[in-house]
Amino acid sequence: MTAFNIVRFRVKPGREDQFVDEHRKAKADFPGMQRAALVKTGERAFCIVGEWESMASIVGAREQMIALLDRFRDTLEDLGSGLGLTDPVSGEVVVEMKR
Repeated sequence: MTAFNIVRFRVKPGREDQFVDEHRKAKADFPGMQRAALVKTGERAFCIVGEWESMASIVGAREQMIALLDRFRDTLEDLGSGLGLTDPVSGEVVVEMKR
């Protein structure tokens, strides 16, 4: 069953270009990943959205995703409220809407 993961980030002032460049350079060759998009959601605020074949694919790629995060971790600002540097969620699709 198709699954998605979404991770929210806030980038330190003056580090947006580096953050975006690291994502441009990234190879989306995670087994089971169908596609991913980095979305700017506000001032220094971003989310990455990944579409996967299954939750098992997401779980299987966690180590690789953490290794990618380590490449730009120093560009991130703490989100506050005890969240740390990222706010990740994931789950299986329960309703799909198409045009």
